[in-house]
Amino acid sequence: MKLRAVLVIGAMMLVVATVVTPILTATASNSAGLPQNGIAQTGPTATPNDPAWLGFSVARDALSEKLNTRITLVQRWQFAQTEFPYGIIEGCRALEEGEEEPKEYFGWRYVITLLNGRQYEVRVSFNLQAVIICDKVTSDIGGPAPAGPQNVGTVAAGPLEVGVQTPNRFGSTEIQYMQQGGFRWVKFQARPGVDFSGLISSAKAAGYKVLMSVVGDKSQIMNASYQDSYVDYLVALANDGADAIEVWNEPNLAREWPAGQINGANYVPLLKKAYEAIKAAKPNVIVISASPAPTGAFGAAGCTSEGCNDDVFYQQMAQAGAGAYADCIGVHYNEGIISPLLNSGDPRDNYPTRYFGANLNRAMANFPGEVACFTEIGYLSPEGYGPLPGAFAWAKDTSVAEQAQWLGEAVVLSSQLGYVRLFIIFNLNFTSYGADPQGGYAIVRPDGSCPACNTIKSALG
Repeated sequence: MKLRAVLVIGAMMLVVATVVTPILTATASNSAGLPQNGIAQTGPTATPNDPAWLGFSVARDALSEKLNTRITLVQRWQFAQTEFPYGIIEGCRALEEGEEEPKEYFGWRYVITLLNGRQYEVRVSFNLQAVIICDKVTSDIGGPAPAGPQNVGTVAAGPLEVGVQTPNRFGSTEIQYMQQGGFRWVKFQARPGVDFSGLISSAKAAGYKVLMSVVGDKSQIMNASYQDSYVDYLVALANDGADAIEVWNEPNLAREWPAGQINGANYVPLLKKAYEAIKAAKPNVIVISASPAPTGAFGAAGCTSEGCNDDVFYQQMAQAGAGAYADCIGVHYNEGIISPLLNSGDPRDNYPTRYFGANLNRAMANFPGEVACFTEIGYLSPEGYGPLPGAFAWAKDTSVAEQAQWLGEAVVLSSQLGYVRLFIIFNLNFTSYGADPQGGYAIVRPDGSCPACNTIKSALG
């Protein structure tokens, strides 16, 4: 990652921001030694002699002690050389009982953004003797993060293709954002009896591949005759031009499958019927097994009459032979609040579905040698909408910039794994924001911007 240094003209104020590791990028300067493009040519480097770096090290160590966790990498840090007219602690936090007020009036203010997105202000005197962690960030340093796509790396060569789900429409607006993001697939979600031939043909005519995810009547799905009519609908979608079909959606929950009948072994007969019928009609259509909802809600037993934990449901599917009737194993991931590159540190707990890697492993551990298809992956952000409903309050601190960065990181990581075939983002431009805040997952935000589009297209090269 590269350091970005910004020179701010003003008394006692030099602002520098860095992401993860402080590495400088040289820029052209004029005869006066000032940068021509507004970006300073020099700044703190990770050397023992740089005062600003030494101050940051002291601040980071103090924060590590306060949080009782060793902080090595951070997402972003900024500093300002600052005069504290009333003392370094004034306006930062109150003196603790028996604490002597530090008589320091000059130093640095550091704003440190951890990998989980939490921000802290730490003040350090120039002599490194006074270190104060503020109760809150008193003001931003250097303004917002730089505009434009974030550098998350570049996808590795391989089978991965990226797409996005729309609210069952496909017009000029959707095409505009599809082009902005470099997406090649579009996902629609259907129910038997609804004609999708027009949507499929519109997407195909514009040069996109189509994934159809199909859910039916859960009260009838255990009946053989209903299964036959459901499969007939899937075949019709294949004949209409669908490039991939996901057979059902989250059948490990009672909202999608009849209570008391929820078991991966009860799902596989439907998958088998669908696979054989689709392949007979259109051999090149990708058949994807239904993605269970990632959850541990059903306790140590793994299943109740109301549902099954996703890992148990995957095990049941595998034992019933699902691998023989799917070109791709469906996966969902939708509850992340930290970078997909991390495998620990979620402030809620360490349940595996919190983490991108552990969540994917729960699925694929049961299907060695098979490929994975993310038919839904998304990060929820309330930015631009307002407070989240209580059931989704876990995502209240996720910013749109983090949403873009983490989706980009997940795309790159998925390409590096080599066994992820599809990466379908939930979602492009949903706007509903009620009890189910789907608009918060949308990468097109209320102001019409799409930071994730830019980041992902950059990663796709």
